[in-house]
Formats: sequence, C-alpha cells, structure tokens
Amino acid sequence: MRSVRQPRGQGRAGKEQWLLIHKNDDHAAPGWDPEDLPRSVKSGRTNDEVASGPTDELAALDDLGNAGRWRVDGRELRLTNLDKVLFPGDPPLTKRDFIRYHFQIAPHLLPYLAGRPVNAHRYPDGVDKPGFWHKEVPDHAPEWLTRWHNTAADADETQCYAVVDSVASLVWMANFGAIELHPWTSALPDVEQPTWALIDIDPGADTGFDDVLVLARLYRTAMEHLGVTAMPKVTGQRGIQIWVPIRAGYTFADTREWVRKVSRVVGRIVPDLVSWEWYKDRRRGLARLDYTQNAINKTLVAPFSARPRPGAPVSVPITWDELDDPDLRPDRWTIRGVLERVNAVGDPLAPLVGQEQDLPEL
Repeated sequence: MRSVRQPRGQGRAGKEQWLLIHKNDDHAAPGWDPEDLPRSVKSGRTNDEVASGPTDELAALDDLGNAGRWRVDGRELRLTNLDKVLFPGDPPLTKRDFIRYHFQIAPHLLPYLAGRPVNAHRYPDGVDKPGFWHKEVPDHAPEWLTRWHNTAADADETQCYAVVDSVASLVWMANFGAIELHPWTSALPDVEQPTWALIDIDPGADTGFDDVLVLARLYRTAMEHLGVTAMPKVTGQRGIQIWVPIRAGYTFADTREWVRKVSRVVGRIVPDLVSWEWYKDRRRGLARLDYTQNAINKTLVAPFSARPRPGAPVSVPITWDELDDPDLRPDRWTIRGVLERVNAVGDPLAPLVGQEQDLPEL
C-alpha cells in the first residue's frame, strides 16, 4: 500500500495542506489495516475522540468536581482546585473557566507558541495575590510535554523550557496557574535568530489611552510609508504592541536597532508624550517606546493570552483601522467574550505568522 500526497490548497496561516491517499500497488504492505493504527500521529486522538467533539469534552470538564482527571487531545490530565477563583469580578472566574478558555482558544493561541520556549507568569492563588515568573519545567510535568533543553545556559539559568505545542499542553499550563504566556521571539532550533521585530508602546503613569492611540497611529503611518507589513494588538492592560514579521537572517541586534530608529522618528513628532529614560521614576509619567524587548529571552505577552487583572482581560490582535474605533480599549475583550470576536472577524495577525519580510534600510 502506498501513500500518495495530494495538495488541498492552503490553510489559515498560508501553509499547504495535504491529503493522504492509499493506493494498492506492487509495494502494498499485506494485511495493513487502519484499525491497527487508531491514533492520529499529530493529535494523538482516535477517530472516536475526534468525533466526540469539543462539546463532549467541555461537558466532561463541567462534570468534574473540584478535582479529577480530564481526557483531552488524546491525553489524560489531572486537574486540581477547579473551583478556585483566579480572576475576581462580577461574576468571578474560576480555574475551571480558565482551563475552558485555554481549550477553546487553542487553535488561535497555539500558532504563536508552537516551536518556541515559553516564559510563564504564574498566579496559582489568583491574580489578586502576588504572581511570579516560572521558566524551568517542573519535575512533576507530564512526560509528553515538549521540552527544550538550553545547552548554552549557565548553571544558575533556566535549563529546560516548556514548548507549548498542543491543546493538552495549553490546558496543562492553565492548570499550572500560568495566567500569562510569553513566547520567545525566536523559534527552535535557532533561538539566536528572531522571527518578529517587536514594538512596545509602554504607557507611563500619566499616559492616557488616547495618547497611546496617537502613538500607535504614528507607527501605522510609518509602516505604510516604509511598505512594511505589521499588525497591532491591544495588550489587555494599558498599552498597544506592534508585531512585525521578518525573514530569516536578522539578528536581535538588527531588529532592536531597526525598531529603535523607527521609534525615534515617532517620538520626535510628539516629544511631549514620550520619554527615553530607562528608569520609570525618571520618565515624568510619559510613555516609553520600548525597543529593548528585541533580545533573546526578552518577551511580550502572546496574542490571546489572558492578563492578570480582575475580569480576565485578553491581549487581542486588531486591525490598523480599529485604532480609529471610538469604542476601542486596551482591555476591551476578556476570556468570556473574545471567542465571539474571533469567530466573527478572525485574527488579523494570523496571516503574518511565518511571513518572510525584509526590514527596509533607515
């Protein structure tokens, strides 16, 4: 039996999709039966599990008590403290709600995480309690969780990072209390080579969202003038970030310098809104146009990641035109409502994932 790959067109991210067709020929393997290989090599699920659909899986999650085992994505996960409130609000949102969100948003969030080390910002006792950064994969993590061992790390640095590349691993992160997921700007295997150039409009103490919008619109004009494809996203807190896809071959020094130059031009137009001081207490309450995140192991929050605030706001990609929407707010969408938006308008940043682009000389 021979497998013949036949193209089916392009998927959501512009990647080719293929259909496997089995033909009988002289090289056919006698006695081969698809029932002997019931699990998908990609998802690990059987046809019955796929057919059961997300509704059945979510119903099983709701049927659990405060703890229990949940089978998802071909894996069985042990979930704990499901009724613990993670996000205060009216109504409050529990760990079960957060796990449900990670399960449902997975098709949109995973493309920004897969193949990249992830830094997790954990709030296991809820976002109204102190959180902390967690990078090292714990000993109790399941064996199937994809890991990346940083062989270049010093003894006091993180040795082993999680790579969140499946629905099950995303659910495991939610159960781990990882409210925020920050993927590296670079992807495996070459972590020294960035795949995005990142612009972070970091509001100061006296920066209003109208000021942030003025700055974001100036970046929009700059990108249009330079012929650069990029997309903004609201942070879910106070700011806006702009993600610029780049081709292979740039270094972090290249992207950092390019973003610095663009940002200096933007800042000179509205000097009353911007400070270039590194330390916050010297910025006089002004915004900082941060280019320094373009460095290895420096990260911004992933699109569709929740933020550690009451109500569970989410960092959401938007179109450039939405910068002119009078209803736009940086925390407009939460884990309760963002799926409705995505189902209605999609993800404007998704087509840029993996896009090869030159950064014009400045």
